[in-house]
Amino acid sequence: MSDGYVKIDSANGIASITFHHPKSNSLPSSILRAMAEAITAAGKDPAVRVIVLRSEGDKAFCAGASFDELVAIENEVQGLAFFSGFAQVINAIRTAPVLVIGRIHAHTVGGGVGLACAVDIAYAHAKASARLSELAIGIGPFVVGPAVERKVGSGTFGLLSASPAQRREADWCVQRGIYAEAFESLEDLDARIDTHTRELAGYSPEAMAELKAVMWKGTEDWDALLSERAAISGRLVLSTFTRDSIARFKAAVAKG
Repeated sequence: MSDGYVKIDSANGIASITFHHPKSNSLPSSILRAMAEAITAAGKDPAVRVIVLRSEGDKAFCAGASFDELVAIENEVQGLAFFSGFAQVINAIRTAPVLVIGRIHAHTVGGGVGLACAVDIAYAHAKASARLSELAIGIGPFVVGPAVERKVGSGTFGLLSASPAQRREADWCVQRGIYAEAFESLEDLDARIDTHTRELAGYSPEAMAELKAVMWKGTEDWDALLSERAAISGRLVLSTFTRDSIARFKAAVAKG
């Protein structure tokens, strides 16, 4: 439990994939790997018509990359391996022959914004702000960047990337296409997701698979592209700037 978990529950054509980590749903490599495997497995299951990606807890939907694991990276090979975990999750969503719905119930940061943009449709709580934070610690949103840019366009992606300290409110995210809708209560959020997933579960799986392929047309090179981007982050994470930035953040958290 201390390292978090990923679990999958399937019923009536709907696969719910849930991840959790005690540190605000941050993402160590073990969770990234398990998440990618779960999405891939659900996509291959002929009984699954739609996937819901969600997290547990009330602090954050996702706090992004695990700082504990980032500071443990000792060389570029390890850096590439870690950031490739984000690439694997995004590519699993991209290649799954079913639609992936995101439940963004709270604030999301860094790689969590990447997840919110990678899913085919994201529904959010009204307080689910977003912050693309990577530049603040000397990395940059390189791996998740293609998913974010695909959703919001290059101009908004540049703005998000270059303002890592600023939280963008849920309404702002809806206006830019990160979220499809935002709801004032978790009950309303869950009701919308339940209604939409039940609807999708009744449609032709062949038609939805073809629709998914059309929606992601032009991303066929992402296996190589995201690996290249992971290598950039894997190199930058070794910098003194990044080490010092993470140390200061962890010290501030420890002080409360």
